[in-house]
Amino acid sequence: MGHENFKEMRKAMIVSQLRTSDVNDHRVIAAINNVAREDFVPAASRSVAYSDRGVSVGEGRALNAPLATGRLLNVAQLTQDDKVLLIGAATGYTAAVLAQLAGSVVALEQSDALAVTAKNNLDGIDNVQVETGAHADGFAVASPYSVIIIDGVVEQVPATLVNQLSANGRLVAVIMDKGVPRLAIGYKVGNTISYQYFADCGGTVVPGFERVKNFSF
Repeated sequence: MGHENFKEMRKAMIVSQLRTSDVNDHRVIAAINNVAREDFVPAASRSVAYSDRGVSVGEGRALNAPLATGRLLNVAQLTQDDKVLLIGAATGYTAAVLAQLAGSVVALEQSDALAVTAKNNLDGIDNVQVETGAHADGFAVASPYSVIIIDGVVEQVPATLVNQLSANGRLVAVIMDKGVPRLAIGYKVGNTISYQYFADCGGTVVPGFERVKNFSF
């Protein structure tokens, strides 16, 4: 499939998936349009890079669905003044989009293999730093961050991440709310965070945020 076909697929994805689903920040649309998503998936999956679902990238992981990521970035209302911690870098696609929207990005990935892939894919993008470590631990060395984005669905957000937000910082994720994944943005006030929930939102699961199961005998 030729490169020109991927451009058409990208345009179709923006028109049919994003613009029809409340992704209306023109900067987000432009940034997504500028990044070749097919370059961030395995060669065998390039033909489905712009489908409306996650794309497997190995290591038991998948790139988040384009719509889910688009909605996360739309809600985040990023500016060039923002310092962002991205949780779940995978192969680097969302970090490449974020690089156009924020001043600096730390992209955290707990899979060693995927972190290497992300570094290779993001080579030459000066305002993105890829780090390896447990997702739930964040990357405190470079904190505080004005924005933390978890690129996918989580069961809970640990205090460890909230503590790495700056005063009045915000955290964006798809959080399970009574069994339903819902787009959410949290605003930090003091040492606590208060979430505003939006409509249901699908997406791929970001590992490392599972609730501890309680057992009864």
